[in-house]
Amino acid sequence: MISHYLLYNRCITTKIKVYFCHVQKNRSSQLEFIALMAALMSVTALAIDALLPALDVIGLDLGVVLQADNQLLITMIFLGLGLGPLLFGPLSDAIGRKPSVYLGFGVFLLASSLCVNATSLEMMILGRILQGIGLSAPRTICIAIIRDLYQGDYMARIMSFVTIVFLLIPIVAPAMGKFVLDSYSWQAIFYVQAAIGVLVTIWFWIRQKETLAPSNRIPFEFHRLIQGTKQTLSYKRTIGFTLISGFIVGSFLVYLSASQQIFQEQYGLKQEFPYIFAGLAVAIGIAIFLNGSFVVKYGMEKLVTLSLIGYFIVSVLYIVIFYNTPTPHIYYLLGFFGLQFFFIGFLFGNIRALAMEPVGHIAGIAAAITGFISTMMAVPISTLIGRFIATSTLPLFVGFACCSGISILILWYIKVDTKRNNM
Repeated sequence: MISHYLLYNRCITTKIKVYFCHVQKNRSSQLEFIALMAALMSVTALAIDALLPALDVIGLDLGVVLQADNQLLITMIFLGLGLGPLLFGPLSDAIGRKPSVYLGFGVFLLASSLCVNATSLEMMILGRILQGIGLSAPRTICIAIIRDLYQGDYMARIMSFVTIVFLLIPIVAPAMGKFVLDSYSWQAIFYVQAAIGVLVTIWFWIRQKETLAPSNRIPFEFHRLIQGTKQTLSYKRTIGFTLISGFIVGSFLVYLSASQQIFQEQYGLKQEFPYIFAGLAVAIGIAIFLNGSFVVKYGMEKLVTLSLIGYFIVSVLYIVIFYNTPTPHIYYLLGFFGLQFFFIGFLFGNIRALAMEPVGHIAGIAAAITGFISTMMAVPISTLIGRFIATSTLPLFVGFACCSGISILILWYIKVDTKRNNM
């Protein structure tokens, strides 16, 4: 009797150990998955942010006359990021996620070589556009891979954790770029980006399995692309949240492309710029970290609603308080930036997840179309507003207010339309 009892206990203990080993293995696997997806996206952030401290130096070497034209080295990579998904999104639905990522990194490496050897602004812009096209593959397909494996609020949760890790790059990239610039040259920044891209590709090749089953693949045919595009455009919620994404990304892109000009030229903080940029990125990181918990409890749409309202209110307050003060004290500016970016942290992942939620069955094409629309909106918005930021930060907050105000109206329409369809 005792021997049977001991045998029974031993079996139970073994099962418990096996269970906890399985849980631990799954947890470790998910952590690596989050880190790997973040790494895929982070090469894009590195290609953008590491170049910020070198914009004026590159402009001088290339003979740029207007300082505002230096912003094109940032905004034009976003043009490529908008165009590229039209190729790589459908391609990933046809041949699989992994081969498409490899092809994208290949284009990125060739474009990096073009940037290193650029002798004019036009040649550099071409290289930056091609860099964006190449990096659109890991950036877009990363979202498709997450959508292959998760959905709903849990997809938003994974996206939030991916973005948290991804945000480590904007925190350290400008400082890294400045270190490379001071130690070597601006060309070396592109070499570092390329080397990191190769390492991420190798990690992805070894550790990530293909997530798109052959039975779910859609042949790369023109009429199927047209059908997928029409189907994506038929979802009002998808298009509505994509438009919101375009306005929010556009307003943030103004800051991103003009930050070097604001802090280094208007405030004379050239040495402090990488640390200021990192500190403001932390504000976004805190919000995204909180979003990982809040999104499951409150839902994506409620968080997006509250964040858009907060974003709008802070923008209007800045305009009212500093209307006649072109350059307020740096501490006031950083305080308002910190509040704005805190609200933005709740918007990035949730808006994209809400846009993708109805179109999981055509995730690749849908990610391409929504990414194209939002980026094609963001680039001209940021370019237009950025032209006014020469001696004052006020136009930046006017842009924040306009973009968030329009986004609130779009969100109101989405809510009304959804409520009407559910009646």
